[in-house]
Amino acid sequence: MYSLDLHDYKKYFTAYTELRAQENRAVRILFVKGNNTGNSRSSTSGISARVYSNGSWGFASNPEITDDAVRLAIKAATDNALFLDSREHKDKGRLPTTTASSSNDYSTGKPRLSQKELVEFAKELDDHIVGKYPDLASRTVSISCLDMEKTLLTADGSYSHSMIPRSFIYVVLSLLKDGNPVELAEVYGGLGQFEDIFSSPSQLSEGINTQYEHLVKKGEGVFPKAGLRTCVLAADLAGILAHEAIGHTTEADMVMSGSVASGKIGKRVASPLVTLIDFANSYGDQTCPVPVYVDDEGTEAKDAMIIESGTLRGYLHNKESAKHFGVSPTGNARAFQFSDEPLIRMRNTAILPGTDELNDMIASIDDGYYLIKPSNGQADSTSEFMFGITLGYEIRNGKIGRAIRDTTISGVAFDVLKTVTMISPEMKWISGGMCGKKQPIPVGMGGPAIKCKVTIGGR
Repeated sequence: MYSLDLHDYKKYFTAYTELRAQENRAVRILFVKGNNTGNSRSSTSGISARVYSNGSWGFASNPEITDDAVRLAIKAATDNALFLDSREHKDKGRLPTTTASSSNDYSTGKPRLSQKELVEFAKELDDHIVGKYPDLASRTVSISCLDMEKTLLTADGSYSHSMIPRSFIYVVLSLLKDGNPVELAEVYGGLGQFEDIFSSPSQLSEGINTQYEHLVKKGEGVFPKAGLRTCVLAADLAGILAHEAIGHTTEADMVMSGSVASGKIGKRVASPLVTLIDFANSYGDQTCPVPVYVDDEGTEAKDAMIIESGTLRGYLHNKESAKHFGVSPTGNARAFQFSDEPLIRMRNTAILPGTDELNDMIASIDDGYYLIKPSNGQADSTSEFMFGITLGYEIRNGKIGRAIRDTTISGVAFDVLKTVTMISPEMKWISGGMCGKKQPIPVGMGGPAIKCKVTIGGR
């Protein structure tokens, strides 16, 4: 990792400046039907400077982290900001002043596994799968690790250093049913380096066995009846709904562009049972999947209340949007690579747990569905969404019935949340994906199970 002390360069700041050094280190290993088809280790690092002048921003980056590169980046960003200010004349004045200090390093204290050892780990897991489940038509095992290390210094006096790692094993299993493939994927892992999360391939045996059992039931499954149905959305579904269909509409830059959340502060947008928060770094006494302590503008990251008891309470802000709306920044400015400018991004978005047991939620439905796992989906600024469903079951007369085949759910998220009548007491986090708003970035999402009405697709 880089060794420069960014404090040495503050003397070159002539306007509001953010100076960031960053390195992203990634590992990718892939086995498909026992063949090692992917094996890579990469590192992307560099320095960036961002300068503000009366509403105009200048940005510059350099893939080297050297004395000359830092000074050149600061000069180029400053020149860019002053040039744009001389042409744009926005005259927006100063940004809100924020000062924060933080150091958070989630590096493991254990000996690191070599690339060869990681490949052997994946191979052993694949051998276990094919040995125990010989009827599988195909299988995929992949290891994906990402360490994001950042150091930030701002003209306001904020300074932070963080090393936030994520490590995952993705397992995809498929069977043939009547000549057609039936597939089910699962992700294992989360916050931390590989050695702190995974001790041996046998650690995943129970989870993979459950995954296989669901796959077999899915292979015997039926297509759901299309239409508006009462459903229980498991935490994975509630999480993606909170993130994709609600969270994005409340990012202040989206609000300023005319999202459905514009002008709705203080208005009822969901059932009174629903409270939705974008958590900065912890929930209760546990660290969230993607902890952010100081954002990439040097603002202390705080929990942002989006919906409280059904009422829209606030948006997610960087410094500029907070100034526009006359509120305090929430610490939601984040950048993925050293060469990316910070954007307003979610961190860990979830609906708060309720008091209704899952069994009671299912028992309360005569004809509906228990939907467990989503695939990719999409949502727009109106909160209209469509998500794929890869695992779910019928609910008939208050009991779990047959598994269902792949389908979709759709609707307008704010309307769906108004139909919520029960919320379970557990909090489950997921973080195996990346949010793709202009630049990818790790996010956490989750929550409890919720009972609501949603439109489900059929055959």
